[in-house]
Amino acid sequence: MPVLGMGGLFFRARNPTALADWYRAHLNVGGGCTADPDAKANEWVWQTLGGPMVFAPFKADGDYFAADKAFMINFRVSDLDGLLAHLRAADIAIITKPEWDDPTVGRFARIHDPEGNGIELWEPPAT
Repeated sequence: MPVLGMGGLFFRARNPTALADWYRAHLNVGGGCTADPDAKANEWVWQTLGGPMVFAPFKADGDYFAADKAFMINFRVSDLDGLLAHLRAADIAIITKPEWDDPTVGRFARIHDPEGNGIELWEPPAT
């Protein structure tokens, strides 16, 4: 009886409504959003497209993301440059480093939501 995939991600926020609105506005993520233009939107779920997902615990004292945070979200994207242009237009700070990019793994950028949670944006290599 295998697990089929992620069914949700639940985390605490100081202002859940405002944070949910931010994710919908800037990343098209959350209830009522869909990555499939043919899918019918549902106010409670984010309709995603299938694909790879990394599930990996990290060392508690590691430096891959902020030490005061228990998690970092990684979103798989199809047009990193287009998304970064959208985020820049909204004055959202973006971090990129050439050493993060690898033609066999993909391209990466990082941002933070209004509550300081790290978000890694990952564009896998073209197949």
